[in-house]
Amino acid sequence: MNPHQAHPTSPLAMFKSLWLNRHLISQMTRREVIGRYRGSIMGLAWSFFNPVLMLFVYTFVFSGVFKSRWGVGGEESKADFAIILFVGMIVHGLFAECLNRAPSLILSNVNYVKKVVFPLEILPWIAMGSALFHNLVSLVVLLLAQLLISHSLTWTSLLFPVVLVPLILASMGFAWLLAALGVYVRDIGQITGIFTAVLMFMSPVFYPVSALPEAYQSFLLLNPLTLIIEESRKVLIFGSMPDWPALGIAWLAGLVIAAGGFWWFQKTRRGFADVL
Repeated sequence: MNPHQAHPTSPLAMFKSLWLNRHLISQMTRREVIGRYRGSIMGLAWSFFNPVLMLFVYTFVFSGVFKSRWGVGGEESKADFAIILFVGMIVHGLFAECLNRAPSLILSNVNYVKKVVFPLEILPWIAMGSALFHNLVSLVVLLLAQLLISHSLTWTSLLFPVVLVPLILASMGFAWLLAALGVYVRDIGQITGIFTAVLMFMSPVFYPVSALPEAYQSFLLLNPLTLIIEESRKVLIFGSMPDWPALGIAWLAGLVIAAGGFWWFQKTRRGFADVL
């Protein structure tokens, strides 16, 4: 294969590549998830205990030390605060894992660039698949905790995947963009780590949007995670229907970001072999 040949860049080619390589993506995702815990005593159980541990830590700090409350009305316990907090952690964790891994995806798979006929554009899908697996484990933890505390689950929880799709599309777009940039600018990996850490505190993960002064709420709404976190809490915790018009705009924006990132990746991948 000529590494300098042109590659299709259209949105249709993006979904076509996903469909044609779905079995390869599934196999490599499974291998990556298992490989992450290979050699450890507890194995895949760590994927369950990690979110539980972080949930306890954040809950202790914010509801125990800082006495934070969500203000949902009635008697709000630390367990209620923990569940609401956990939804924000799940959404941010998915976005952060994809972005933090993206700059090194090509650099850590040089053999696929130079020696093997391999669809490089699926590497971000594999990272997304791994992130979605851990996201699913965290979601199971959330639902179990909610079932133990309130003894019921909202039927609107079934709409959570619909709410999450715009974030998945946008994350893929940024992942393709950063994966390509990471080949040429090695500092990108350091920048994304700082960015995602700051983004956690600039998103309504530990506090509701209403807790901010009105003058600052509009700035927080510019954060792409804000809508997804708020709508996720509606369907998972409060049993409310999502804001369909806003979600529709988010779907469109996510698709545009994904198509743009895929276009950039396909246009710049011809130079990967020369740089690496």
